[in-house]
Amino acid sequence: MTKNTGKRRNNELNVNEIDIATEPLELETLSYDEAVKRFLADAQRRGLRPDTIQYYRDKTGMFRRWLVAEDKADFIRMVMRPDIDAYVDYLKATRGLSNGSVNTHLRAIRAFFGFLLDSKYIRNSPTKNYPLLKVRAGNIETFTVKQLRSLFNAPDKRTFTGLRDYTYMLLLLETGIRLSESAAILIEDVKLAEGVIFVRHTKNNFHRYVPIQTKMIEQLRRYLKIRGTCESNHLFVTLDGEAMTRAGLQKIVTKYGTQAGIKGVRCSPHTLRHTFAKLSVMNGAGVFELQKILGHSTMEMVRVYVNLYSSDVNDRHKEFSPLRDL
Repeated sequence: MTKNTGKRRNNELNVNEIDIATEPLELETLSYDEAVKRFLADAQRRGLRPDTIQYYRDKTGMFRRWLVAEDKADFIRMVMRPDIDAYVDYLKATRGLSNGSVNTHLRAIRAFFGFLLDSKYIRNSPTKNYPLLKVRAGNIETFTVKQLRSLFNAPDKRTFTGLRDYTYMLLLLETGIRLSESAAILIEDVKLAEGVIFVRHTKNNFHRYVPIQTKMIEQLRRYLKIRGTCESNHLFVTLDGEAMTRAGLQKIVTKYGTQAGIKGVRCSPHTLRHTFAKLSVMNGAGVFELQKILGHSTMEMVRVYVNLYSSDVNDRHKEFSPLRDL
């Protein structure tokens, strides 16, 4: 508060006074729920993927439930940096989440407060420069060649669903595409003559073409003939001719993994993606080819694959091993 000295005040406000005079009244009254509503509306305006918006909705919702328990959910200005520390501790100690899982929550919360700060709904962000937790690079689960053979032998190809599921799993291994990407493939995206699949529903909104080779092309041709025409234009359909949902497609690998008796590895579409990357690296794929096919926006994950599975170091070690001369 400005002290009254009895002298006539200067009519011109100083910098700090101008900030006080012009700051939105919402800085003091904006509720957490209203802040989330504006954040999600902005995400929709920017055309973010529905999966991403749902991810933000889920993580900000879970954070809200924790804030309610801490009696801090009324106004967004009440959330301070120590609250973020306490929430991280809660996720780790009470919920038992790993550092990697905690980071998925932190990324959403950082994006949320970053939006509020950029939009001038808050003066300071409690997550500004807040670091992600360190995650030790562990082994990435992949199928062995023997497990792949068992997996692909499990579907009954004398049935439509068996043929469809076999084709689907083969496509995941051939291209390394994500589950969400595979669920969005349309008939028109399958370019058999060109030997590519157009991937439209990508994580980073950059559409791409992924190559397919002769065995995959022939299998898709067989499947498309038997699939025939139906109301849905999606590549993978149910017996009723409706588009397979993401949840339905996700269950396919699990189902046949169980039938094949595969143990010690999670049977999922993402494991087939990792397996594609592993086998591609072992067969000589370079980082740039792999990044383009997998659709990674950065080289970080691609380097992980190369470091784990490249045989170059092993091959070169045969040449410079100190034991050669003993």
